[in-house]
Amino acid sequence: RAELLVVLLVLPQEVAVVIDSPLNKAGKLKIYMRTHKNVLMEINPAIRIPRTYKRFSGLMVQLLHKLKIKAANTNTTLLKVIKNPFQNHLPAGTRVYGMSCTGTLYKPDALARSLYGDGQMEGENPKGPVCFVIGAMAAGHITIDEHPYIEEMFSISEYPLSGAC
Repeated sequence: RAELLVVLLVLPQEVAVVIDSPLNKAGKLKIYMRTHKNVLMEINPAIRIPRTYKRFSGLMVQLLHKLKIKAANTNTTLLKVIKNPFQNHLPAGTRVYGMSCTGTLYKPDALARSLYGDGQMEGENPKGPVCFVIGAMAAGHITIDEHPYIEEMFSISEYPLSGAC
């Protein structure tokens, strides 16, 4: 139970950081989230994630009951439960990478060059789309054994990172 509480406290912060990122603001992200019980959710990049535990957990409960949450003023779907496996929702040719402290250590700029190529870093990726699998759990890390679709594990720090503030 304590582990679940830690995840619910950290997860809204991590999702909010991804939603507030320059990549998302440029319209370059698709965001998926999978629960411990293997429920797959798609998050609309335009959503405003509640910043408090109480409001975020209420939103997740509502999503799990109704399977879809729409914006109040428009017909836009902000969150929805979708069918597994998540690879079926990725564009063809997507390369999938996992982020873990046990992966190959890269400096962020070297990682970007290796994934994108040494050429211009603007526009479409000449090597095709890329997917990052990021663990948001209270303890442990993701592994290729648990996620066999991951091509390579990498790390951007020699220390384990945490979404907790």
